[in-house]
Amino acid sequence: MAIDSGAPKASFRLGMLIYDTRYRSYTIQVFALLVLMLVAAWLVDNTVRNLAALGKDFSFNFLWSTSGYDISQRPIAYDSTYTHTRAAVVGLLNTLILAIMSCVTATILGVIAGVLRLSSNWVVGRLMTIYIETFRNVPVLIWIIVVSAIMSESMPAPAAFRGEDATASMLLFDSIAITNRGVYVPSPLFENSLGSYDIGTLTLSLDYVLILLVIGVAIWVNRKITSSATRIQEATGVRPVTWWKSLLVLFAPLIALLMFLGFHLEYPELRGFNFAGGIQMRNSLISMWIGLSIYSAAFIAENVRAGIMAISKGQTEAAFALGLQPGKTMRLVILPQALRVIIPPLISQYLNITKNTSLGLAVGYMDLRSTLGGITINQTGRELEGMLLMMLIYLVVSLIISGVMNVYNSRVKLKER
Repeated sequence: MAIDSGAPKASFRLGMLIYDTRYRSYTIQVFALLVLMLVAAWLVDNTVRNLAALGKDFSFNFLWSTSGYDISQRPIAYDSTYTHTRAAVVGLLNTLILAIMSCVTATILGVIAGVLRLSSNWVVGRLMTIYIETFRNVPVLIWIIVVSAIMSESMPAPAAFRGEDATASMLLFDSIAITNRGVYVPSPLFENSLGSYDIGTLTLSLDYVLILLVIGVAIWVNRKITSSATRIQEATGVRPVTWWKSLLVLFAPLIALLMFLGFHLEYPELRGFNFAGGIQMRNSLISMWIGLSIYSAAFIAENVRAGIMAISKGQTEAAFALGLQPGKTMRLVILPQALRVIIPPLISQYLNITKNTSLGLAVGYMDLRSTLGGITINQTGRELEGMLLMMLIYLVVSLIISGVMNVYNSRVKLKER
């Protein structure tokens, strides 16, 4: 005999969308979405009406007109006869180059400062405290202007490198020149270049694409080697020697490729009143790089210190009991565990560095803000389109950085068993 002990299910009623907790959250979300869509539609309609009243339309056709202005620091070919799209691409590349350089430098300085601030040496600890508190409590724009003034006023002119009575000399076997016009470094060249390939407004060097591909494959193979060694160690307790395999995989293909391409360096030389050859890193780039790095490193140092202090002292004592030296203890035991605390705020610092590159306008660095969001808008009068496009680019770049760092964070966080 079958006995139905369950209560009959109530039929669905519209009132349940408000009074039933099973449906109320969905009702609120749908209502909020509708309100947001109505507000967005009103803003778009109001904008279109105001533009029509001013005799203007909404169009991005200006991107294909001639820019008519030059850009001093340009990683790819560009002159005033190119389009505004090409100018925006150059500005975006300048933004990305500066952001990457600043993120790498700030991370290195921040990790060093954060670790040294916890040093048992009183002098070292206090010096790092002074550095952190001084640099993070002064606006970054001031540091950028200070570095720019030092580079422009304190560095020697190119003429100081000329002749037997030269008052300045080049560094690193006459390969780097630091002047008041910028820093000149060697430029990589290829005798057997594979050429380039144009993708719209962007020109890709096939040489560098092939180099990056070889490096990526080498890193992937090396990870396979180390993973195999780890599995053998877990199974047998003995880790096989893999250092020579890693060196061979990481460097042999790259060296062979560089030799095949005829890789060599073009060194800067003083010709006339200025240096020629090599790569010129202008003072605007140097001041932005150093200013953003030393400022952001102070915040990263505090993140590192907080991550280290979050680890129990028992971890350090256990490492010392096993005979590990303080340096290895920090590198092999403490920092790997501290990453779960360090990485989330580090993502925010990387995003801040990327967005703070827009301050380059103060020292004449032609980034995305100065090109698309500055001169292009002033010339074309398309302030709405230019600002929307610039905001979208910054949003996409920030989301990519956040996504990559979140993936890395998920790989290094502690795994529970």
